[in-house]
Amino acid sequence: MRKMFGPSALMLTLAFGAYGQNAANPPSLITVSGQAEVRVRPDEVVFTMGVDSVDKDMLTAKNRTDDAVRQVLSIARANNIKPEDVQTSYVSVRPKYNTEDLPYEQQRTTKREFLGYEVSKTIAVTLKDIARFDSLLSDVLKAGVTRLSNVAFRDSKIRQHKDEARAMAIKAAQEKAKLLAGQIGQSIGPAYSITESGVVPYAPANVSQNRSMDAFIGGAAETESAIAPGTISVSAQVTVSFILN
Repeated sequence: MRKMFGPSALMLTLAFGAYGQNAANPPSLITVSGQAEVRVRPDEVVFTMGVDSVDKDMLTAKNRTDDAVRQVLSIARANNIKPEDVQTSYVSVRPKYNTEDLPYEQQRTTKREFLGYEVSKTIAVTLKDIARFDSLLSDVLKAGVTRLSNVAFRDSKIRQHKDEARAMAIKAAQEKAKLLAGQIGQSIGPAYSITESGVVPYAPANVSQNRSMDAFIGGAAETESAIAPGTISVSAQVTVSFILN
């Protein structure tokens, strides 16, 4: 019996033949990495403050702490800080003893006495005008804040600057591939694959084929201040394979 092959079977055979040929002859590739760093001035600061009150009457300690917290919230409103940028993040009540802050050896020889109940509250504030940080901090300390546990300067446009760093890293990889291919008398074609690596630590500016840019965007003007926000490093690293012509 004769077997008949239609057009569909012929096209399928040709397709498999082409696939086998491509698999047997993969394109020649050149694979390079590129990295870039963008340094930006922070445009907001997040700081965490604590209010602690100790009294043998728990309610008295609580009222003192609450009064100080209310003053801090009032200062925040007076500085046009939005309600969503102020958060009471931690509340605790615990007994406090005179031996807690003593070295271990002194604790063993000191009579333990109850000092009262310590009522603590923590307030986190996001200030979007760094220039007002000094004056705001002075005001809240006068209001009864007893601890400043953390100060973090941030950039509100971090995503935008990350995209800038990625674009610069891609360009650095492309320039490197062109240079290397040119040394052997060839050129690069379209990209075959692109992989992004993790965050790159700060590298000296003279590292070849790496790009660095100071983007002081939206930063506070240089003024006499007791703080130095410095700059934030936003980095990107990519690995790109180009088809080699």
